Amino acid sequence: MPSQQVSRWFKKALITGVSAALLTACASSPTGRQQLKLFPSSEIDQMGVQSFAQMKEQTPATNNTSTSQYVNCVANQVIAQVPSKYGIKNWEVVVFDSEQVNAFALPGGKVGVYTGLLKVANNQHQLAAVIGHELAHVLAEHGNERVSTAFATQTGLALAYKISGEPSEEKDQLFALLGIGSQVGVVLPFGRIQESEADVMGLELMAKAGFQPQQAVNLWQNMAKASGGQSQPELLSTHPSHDRRITDLQKQMPKANGLYEKAKAAGRVPSCSI
Repeated sequence: MPSQQVSRWFKKALITGVSAALLTACASSPTGRQQLKLFPSSEIDQMGVQSFAQMKEQTPATNNTSTSQYVNCVANQVIAQVPSKYGIKNWEVVVFDSEQVNAFALPGGKVGVYTGLLKVANNQHQLAAVIGHELAHVLAEHGNERVSTAFATQTGLALAYKISGEPSEEKDQLFALLGIGSQVGVVLPFGRIQESEADVMGLELMAKAGFQPQQAVNLWQNMAKASGGQSQPELLSTHPSHDRRITDLQKQMPKANGLYEKAKAAGRVPSCSI
């Protein structure tokens, strides 16, 4: 069989295989929302770990011990509430020395917080709200969903990823969905549905850790003020509007406050400070 015919046959077979995968790869997120996940979690985790390693090479970590200890104190309390069913045993938390008002979490148990965030997240409770939100993206496998959606909707990109072993612009685009390459995953924001889902899950995580849920609302109010009518902080780039986010969080407060009271009764009273 001529090579061109083999190539056409292979591509046709691959597309058929992808189509079949799309019919069987639907899953439910932790909140019950239907989502598409085409890739093994282990593969997505590897991409996240690789992306985080690149981030550490590009952006220096803070040398302020007090700041690092403070962020890790808050993060570790929230991380402790991640159910074992998610299978992430070891999380790595790095505080990056940058004025960006941002934070992120990547598959594979990686968390990054920029020192600039601490100018807006005014206390441990507000920082916990951000960290809970970012952890939720990982727990809900939003990275897998985003890569899978790109794979499913961009046939040419999918073929380039699967067929070519050589670097290419298309391949870089797919890798960039999780931050591998010249861009980091945190600058390619999640969709609004995913952001809202992360808000709900993150609010529950922070409350279970003993942080005050209402401070999540205060945080986003601070974020709105920080934008000052100008360009928004990176963390808000495609998130729901300030008013919508605050309204949705307030709807979740009765449940979150219940979890918070249970946490206090169990002796979980965080005391993290710089």
